[in-house]
Amino acid sequence: MAEVLEFRVPTGSAQTLLVWGLEPEPGVEHYLFSAFSKFGLLYSVRARRNAAVAGPGYYAVIKFYSAGDASRAQRACNGQRLFQKSPLKVCVCTKQKGFQQQVLALNSNKCQELANHYLGFNGWSSRIITLQNVSGFDGENEELGKTLQKRSVKYLCAVEVTLPNHGVRTRGVALGEADVENGEDPLEIVTATRRVQKLAVGKALSSAFQKILLIVLENGKVAVEYNSSQEEPTDALTEEELKGLVQVNELSLEQFDLEEEVLSDLSFDDELH
Repeated sequence: MAEVLEFRVPTGSAQTLLVWGLEPEPGVEHYLFSAFSKFGLLYSVRARRNAAVAGPGYYAVIKFYSAGDASRAQRACNGQRLFQKSPLKVCVCTKQKGFQQQVLALNSNKCQELANHYLGFNGWSSRIITLQNVSGFDGENEELGKTLQKRSVKYLCAVEVTLPNHGVRTRGVALGEADVENGEDPLEIVTATRRVQKLAVGKALSSAFQKILLIVLENGKVAVEYNSSQEEPTDALTEEELKGLVQVNELSLEQFDLEEEVLSDLSFDDELH
């Protein structure tokens, strides 16, 4: 049976393993990663100390991107000692939350990691179509003709991702923004500009990957489909129209204000509540 993977933070219970019976020792997360990554790409590994009523030791939560990989890992590792003297108990998480969890896009680094794993390093490429300074475009930095000391640096970026072996090409558009406390300090402005440019490119790359679905077949081969549900108005524009988007003020900047990349790096404290 084929499995569909999106470039999103994995939230399904079938993708999550709970590990009990861990002996307290330094580097336990590293040992867990080494043992379980043999079965597939991992999103995260987090080990936590047991509650006082449960006695000494640790438990761990391991998130896979693929539910199939998680299932194989559970069957192979449950009851095994792996890297310690006593056997571990490993089970697939079956607890369902009483509320719908927010689905977050993977940040650009995680997107690239997932793409490299399933498509290969040469199976995809990306390029920046445009990276424009839109600071003060909405006039927020000017008041009565005077420039405020505190400035906001904004860059709008459009990125294209190409999967040549699958004939798929997608775009992502995003806004990077940061405040500059001292708008008269050239070094602070340069530092903020570089940071915002990197943020805008990363968010645009993540946005482009949201339009790609990975179809993992039983034989291990990977097919790709275009996720039309993630289409944006800018996808219909030509490159020339996209580059001139800001100058002619055809679209509001607010529509490109996506989730911050750091939001996809949730701690397991947050995920388990």
